[in-house]
Amino acid sequence: MTLIRYLVLAAALLLSVTAAALDLNQAKAEGLVGEQPNGYLGVVKATPAAVELVSDINEKRRAAYERIAKQNGITLDQVANLAGQKAIEKTPTGEYIKTPTGQWVEK
Repeated sequence: MTLIRYLVLAAALLLSVTAAALDLNQAKAEGLVGEQPNGYLGVVKATPAAVELVSDINEKRRAAYERIAKQNGITLDQVANLAGQKAIEKTPTGEYIKTPTGQWVEK
C-alpha cells in the first residue's frame, strides 16, 4: 500500500473519531478546533470539551502516523507534515486552519 493510501485511510479513521460531549465535525463547525500544518488538530477556542477532543484525536493521529512512518521507512514528522498539508487542503471554507506563522485563520 502506498503512503498516500495509508494517509487517506488514516484520515478517514481519524475524522470519524468522536468524543463523548463533542464530535470533530461539530467542533470544527463551531470554530473550536482547526487543522495545523504539523498534522495535528489544534484548539482555536479553549473549552474543556474541545481540549479533551483535541487530546484524544491527536493521540490517535500520532499512533497512526507512527505506524505509517514505520511501514514506509520514513520519519514521523514527514508523515505528520504530509497529513497536515492534506488536512488543510481538504478543510472546507469557514473552518479554521493554522498558518505556518502560527495564526489561526478562517479558510
